[in-house]
Formats: sequence, C-alpha cells, structure tokens
Amino acid sequence: MTIAGRVVPAIVFLAAVVLWFLLLRPDFLGGPASYIMVSGTSMEPAMHHGDLALVRKQGSYGKGDIVAFRAEGGIVIHRIVGGTAEEGFLVQGDNKEAADAWRPRPENIVGEMWFRVPRAGLFLALLRQPLRLAALAGVLGALSVLTAGTARSAARTATPQSAPAAANGGGGRRLPGAKDRRRPG
Repeated sequence: MTIAGRVVPAIVFLAAVVLWFLLLRPDFLGGPASYIMVSGTSMEPAMHHGDLALVRKQGSYGKGDIVAFRAEGGIVIHRIVGGTAEEGFLVQGDNKEAADAWRPRPENIVGEMWFRVPRAGLFLALLRQPLRLAALAGVLGALSVLTAGTARSAARTATPQSAPAAANGGGGRRLPGAKDRRRPG
C-alpha cells in the first residue's frame, strides 16, 4: 500500500473524530449535543415514533423552536408556541389540539432540535436490550475472525514468485535444515 493510501484514510478518520468531538459529542461527555428518542405521536408529522433527534443548547429560544425539556417523568420534545423565558414557554405537540400544562424555562430545556434521523431511535432501542447487543457483538466478532483469515490467505496467494526465482526451482523460502537440491547452472 502506498503512503497516500495509508495517510488519506487516517486523515479522514481524524477529521471525523474532530468533527464528532466538536459538534456531536453527547452532553454527558461534556459535549454540546443531546440525543433524544422520539416516543409517541404528539409531534407528527414533523417527527415520528422512533426518530432520533439531536438537540443542542442555545442562548435563547423562541416561538416555533422545537425543544426538548425536562418534565416530570422524563424528557419531552415539543414546539414552543408562546410564552417567555421569564414566565416559562408555552409548548405544544404539533399533533395536539391544546398547549401542554408544562411551562419550561431555559434551565429546564435540554436543547433545540438541530436535526433528526428517521427511525434511528428504534435501532438504538434494540441495542439497549442485552441479548440483542450480545448477539450483535457475537456476529461482528465472528465476521472479523472470518474476514481476517480470508484476508491473510488472500495475501499469501496473491504474492507471485518472481520469474527468475521460479526458473531456479521455485525460489520460495527454505525451511530450516532443508537441503538445497538445485543444481548449479
């Protein structure tokens, strides 16, 4: 493999790690983002059950912002439809007829929705189940063992002998203690 073939992937990987660290690192690791799995239908059609919403803390919030906030029993993600930071924001699900009883203030708000990944929350929910996580780890482990063996054997068979060495009786490596049976030519 050439130097460029090794350096370019390393640079791309390093850039991805730096971007993740600066933009997507979760709040519990000191980062700017929180990940919220949408549950229920109150935010349809903007968001659906099982979507993964990435929210980021903002300096201020206003009418129209979709925010995740702490309420009794968990985190809710709804749209701000009125109110103020001082009195508490009036929030409501897009699929609801009336505003919520909660009046979150900025200190209760986890963040404003930055983007969402449709259905990604369902995949993460599967990984939170120990048996399924263990099965996935087993499959990935088996695949890595199988592909590593295949890659090594492919590398061994892909190294051709040079033409002069083949003419001299194979020219391959000799085992220790083996006699040289080639005749001087």
